[in-house]
Amino acid sequence: MTTRARWISTLTVSLTLSVSALAASAETIKIGEINSYKAQPAFLGPYKNGWNLALDQINAAGGVNGKQLEVVSRDDNANPGDTIRVAQELIAREQVQLLFGGYLSNTGLALTDFAKQKKIFFLAAEPLTDKIVWADGNKYTYRLRPSTYMQVAMLVPEAAKLKKKRWALVYPNYEYGQSAAATFKKLLQAAQPDVQFVAEQATPLGNVDAGAVTQALADAKPDAIFNVLFAADLGKFVREGNTRGLFKDRSVVSLLTGEPDYLDPLGAEAPTGWIVTGYPWYSIDTAANKTFVDAYRAKYHDYPRLGSVVGYSAMMSIADGLKKAGSTDPDKLAAAFKGLKVDTPFGPISYRAQDNQSTMGAFVGVTALKDGKGIMTSYRYIDGASVQPSDAEVKKLRPAD
Repeated sequence: MTTRARWISTLTVSLTLSVSALAASAETIKIGEINSYKAQPAFLGPYKNGWNLALDQINAAGGVNGKQLEVVSRDDNANPGDTIRVAQELIAREQVQLLFGGYLSNTGLALTDFAKQKKIFFLAAEPLTDKIVWADGNKYTYRLRPSTYMQVAMLVPEAAKLKKKRWALVYPNYEYGQSAAATFKKLLQAAQPDVQFVAEQATPLGNVDAGAVTQALADAKPDAIFNVLFAADLGKFVREGNTRGLFKDRSVVSLLTGEPDYLDPLGAEAPTGWIVTGYPWYSIDTAANKTFVDAYRAKYHDYPRLGSVVGYSAMMSIADGLKKAGSTDPDKLAAAFKGLKVDTPFGPISYRAQDNQSTMGAFVGVTALKDGKGIMTSYRYIDGASVQPSDAEVKKLRPAD
């Protein structure tokens, strides 16, 4: 074969491959997903399973507007700088058309600002900081999980019913923990004006000195404790608190502790009698939850965690938003999400037009032990819409889009 013939043959193959790639691209919607999988596997492993389950169901049903969905996922090392780096890579190299994900509040805020600067749609699935939809909110960013404010507002009425005067607080020393502590103090003070906050322990995220923290809280002699620690930090705190008798005859109100992602690893050491938010998947008898649990178990031969619900609901939200928008254009997609209604394992939710926050709620109940592991009892579902600020308050908190 002559050099000219070889060159023509190579060019023909290249053009054929390019046309094939373009054709495949035209039939697919590429979605970028960013999260801290290596740093927070207890929550994010089940979370990834959740969005993969939804992805399978969506594509098996014909996709969205005649196109299949494809997710390109990246790990952000729980670092805001890496978060932005991989977001840029997903857009430039992978040519994704929208983004979702986020776990920690600081990485979630980094993606929120990135979405604003790059004018790309971003669904914050998990990060809880209020700033995502309020102080740092923008038209391209929506959030699925109930925010820090919302979850604290669900717990404060239960805390007030305890009629405990002296409270101590323990929380991870970054945006989420600081916000949760400040909101709890503000709302409980309003509900119970004579309350006293006698101690605060703000601990390094992922590096709690559980012995020192437990001793400091015990020395303050509180009547009750508000805990915001989660994941490995929660485990260390619970074990040290059990050993030192910190929780004996003391009430504890605790964010997230009823989530099986964090409660199950404690096994028989799981605390009892704590008032918590969580997900008692094993005894919720709604049709929506049963259908989800059955599908999840059939695919993974495992039970779902709260992360599974978040991942599944995030992907279903994206699919419904794309259907409504009829486009991947960021402005059209952002407009479509305003008031968007989505069916989730928790039941129907919607995305508020005034602050881009979903109305997903949470279960509030009391921890107990059964068969050597922690469970939630006496729980009830609190609709997120019932604990969100008024439109007038939101206008003060959120800049105009």
